[in-house]
Amino acid sequence: MDVVFARPTSMTKQRFHYCPGCTHGIIHRLVAEVIDEMEIREDTIGVAPVGCSVLLYNYLDIDMQEAAHGRAPALATGIKRVLPDRMVFTYQGDGDLASIGTAEIIHAAARGENITAVFVNNAIYGMTGGQMAPTTLAGQATTTSKTGRNIQSAGFPIRMSEMLATLDGAAYISRVSIHNPAHVIKAKKALRKAFETQKRGIGFSMVELLSTCPTNWGLKPTEALKWLEENMIPYYPLGEFKIKQEV
Repeated sequence: MDVVFARPTSMTKQRFHYCPGCTHGIIHRLVAEVIDEMEIREDTIGVAPVGCSVLLYNYLDIDMQEAAHGRAPALATGIKRVLPDRMVFTYQGDGDLASIGTAEIIHAAARGENITAVFVNNAIYGMTGGQMAPTTLAGQATTTSKTGRNIQSAGFPIRMSEMLATLDGAAYISRVSIHNPAHVIKAKKALRKAFETQKRGIGFSMVELLSTCPTNWGLKPTEALKWLEENMIPYYPLGEFKIKQEV
């Protein structure tokens, strides 16, 4: 029998701890597939901070390093500078990257650090109880915005990809979604381009992946995918925002 679908070598056999319908697992697999296809498993180091990503080391069979909340880009910077021949990436949620770690990611991009950030944006704090995040949409209800995000008091959701793309040190910035199979394929291609950007030494790269959080959104998994498509994509348009071809 021909095998057409199998577990990537870079993934462990550990069962996911994520909530039913959570799309972190899809992203984990995409990262693992890219690592396998680029044949960089023995040369890759992942950095996972606090958040739903904190147990990433259980699922990727590569060298992993834990980081304090929001500090993954700083830690990844240190690793890459000491071991410039390694492929170094961070795996961060929106509460981490766009809130407590905002300064870290901005300055890593501004310096043109040759690292890759995998940015999972589900518009809410997932692990800590469903609070409003910097990426929570206007009017979106959370545990700390029961009647919906109020722009007058909480400000507007932050578009991280657009902001980082303005920095000269950023080499590749894109936003993708994983709400259906076609977009999952596009997401993998973006991750591959980000890793290849780092491999070529061009500079900082980031892929923002629009993801779901059915539990904290209060929706069924299929409903969450539809909500992402109808609500998140209009505010967070998909596409490549920065492509630098060479140093």
